[in-house]
Amino acid sequence: MIFMLCGTSDARELALSIQAAGYDVLTSVVTDSAATTLREAGLSVRTGRLTADEMGALVREHGVRVIVDASHPFAEEAHRQAITATQEQQIPYIRYERAGLVYDNHPLLHVVPTYEAAAEVIDRMKGSVMLTTGSKTLGVFTKRLLSDPDIRLVIRMLPRQDNMEKCAELGVEQKNIVAMQGPFSRELNEALYRHFGTTIMVTKESGKTGAVDEKVQSALELGIHVVLIARPEVDFGTVFDHYEGVLTALSELF
Repeated sequence: MIFMLCGTSDARELALSIQAAGYDVLTSVVTDSAATTLREAGLSVRTGRLTADEMGALVREHGVRVIVDASHPFAEEAHRQAITATQEQQIPYIRYERAGLVYDNHPLLHVVPTYEAAAEVIDRMKGSVMLTTGSKTLGVFTKRLLSDPDIRLVIRMLPRQDNMEKCAELGVEQKNIVAMQGPFSRELNEALYRHFGTTIMVTKESGKTGAVDEKVQSALELGIHVVLIARPEVDFGTVFDHYEGVLTALSELF
């Protein structure tokens, strides 16, 4: 049995490739909507976050021989729990992560290491901000920026009830919420930027499959400043950015 943390669309495709190669795969996601997508694709799936101890119990219960971590590049807690669980259970850990993006030294591109640093850049520049970093760290931006009359903070996020409740709790007005499910086309990105008069777009460097490059490029071409939050640095050990590498590593283990 292979236990696989999934957090992106390409993780689903990788899981299907592993299953097609003849391996038993149990996938794991955080949300019910993601679980539905995996089940519809024909994959076995469990839902909810796991601690290292809970993951260890699952490893023992299902006879898991390897954990493939294909969770989102910014899912730092999931990475830590999976690495700890594999160390404690003495089984291999394999990390799959979509390839990072390479940008030219564009004058409108501001690469920062943290969410706090992104908020600092916005605070200096002011303007109409399209924030596309999700709800988890929304408070970092609202606490510093929401009361500034020279900053309009527009939040783009998934149309989930808990996201809307968090926006209300933090004081984000409904007129400044874009609740939509991606992926977004270049045309839609550009329409949203124009509608809100966006002068700054904030995003995370998640990789090509998540269409971050499209979002960034369309903003830059419209003369919009882009604040790009770099991936967190994690010592994964074995890392692959292509399916074939993961499949080869698994074939050497089984």
